[in-house]
Amino acid sequence: MRVLPSERLLNGGESTPLPESTTELPPIIRRTEAVAFALISLLLIAVVAVLYVGKAFFLPVVMAFVVGTMLSPAANLLERLRVPRSLAAALIVTAVSTGVAFTVSLIASPIFDWSTRLPELAARLKDKLQVFDRPLALWKEMQTMVGGPQALPPFHMPTFDWVQPTLEFLSPTFTEFLLFFVALILFIASWRDLRRALIMTFANHDARLRTLRIVNEIELHLGNYLLTVTVINIGVGIATGVICALAGMPNPAGLGALAAALNFIPIIGPIVMFVILVLVGILAFPSLAAGLVAPLAFSIFAFLEGHFITPTIIGRRLALNALAVLLALAFWSWLWGPMGAFLSSPLLIVALILKEHLMPNNSPQLPPD
Repeated sequence: MRVLPSERLLNGGESTPLPESTTELPPIIRRTEAVAFALISLLLIAVVAVLYVGKAFFLPVVMAFVVGTMLSPAANLLERLRVPRSLAAALIVTAVSTGVAFTVSLIASPIFDWSTRLPELAARLKDKLQVFDRPLALWKEMQTMVGGPQALPPFHMPTFDWVQPTLEFLSPTFTEFLLFFVALILFIASWRDLRRALIMTFANHDARLRTLRIVNEIELHLGNYLLTVTVINIGVGIATGVICALAGMPNPAGLGALAAALNFIPIIGPIVMFVILVLVGILAFPSLAAGLVAPLAFSIFAFLEGHFITPTIIGRRLALNALAVLLALAFWSWLWGPMGAFLSSPLLIVALILKEHLMPNNSPQLPPD
């Protein structure tokens, strides 16, 4: 080993080298790593911007791919029963469309009936809210005692100018629906060829094997997710209809169908359904206590379903972190609206599967705390 002159002086002229230091230096972020991080961040921002601007195209296409992957196990079952793949795709899409149309018809009937009576319902709601006049008066007296403003601003009923924009936001255009419908049928019919082409894109045998495992696991998990969540939500709709019927609520079948449809949207769906039941109960019953029976019963059932029934049925394999579900729901709802909220959980499942295969647990991990 070459010895520096300074080392000879420190050692009294001897040529013994200094011992190497065992202290670990802090990691240094190289310029290439910073550039790579910046490029990846810009790429993600560009992808999100393109998805937001091109919603009319990307939303029905992604929706068709996700729903088609969910329904592909049913097509595989029909194909094993010697049903041609194209015919199986048409039968499955027709059956799903019939179920969706039936649910929409149950929900649309009371909505159209109530929409023609909005002024009357608004006046009735204002009369029912007079029960809060006494608490508001007490609040006014407390403000006067502490030296606050002498009067509260007058209460105005909300206007209904938001109904038309909301319906336009919730309902897709005919072009988007047609694109989704055609893409869904073609995706299910040609799924085997698409999967084979995706796997054969890679030249490496290990890459092909990994891609095959990822595709099979995504298909299996999304199919199980759709089947499980659909069965659970049908049960939620039936239970909500029974609760509304026992409580004397108007149109319990429509409210049950609405509860089943909204329950496909995690977290937000049950909250929106509770608010709807409160409004319907206040308008339908002469007293506030009678109107809150069905909403309170629904809230108890929704709590049991969300915290005990669904986790038990789904199990650990499909269980998702609550914070991840909330963030995915907020992001996709902001990006694509209600349909994005529906896609948030399936896309989160796909992301977790990709993470498990591309970044397995045997890769370097942070040390424990």
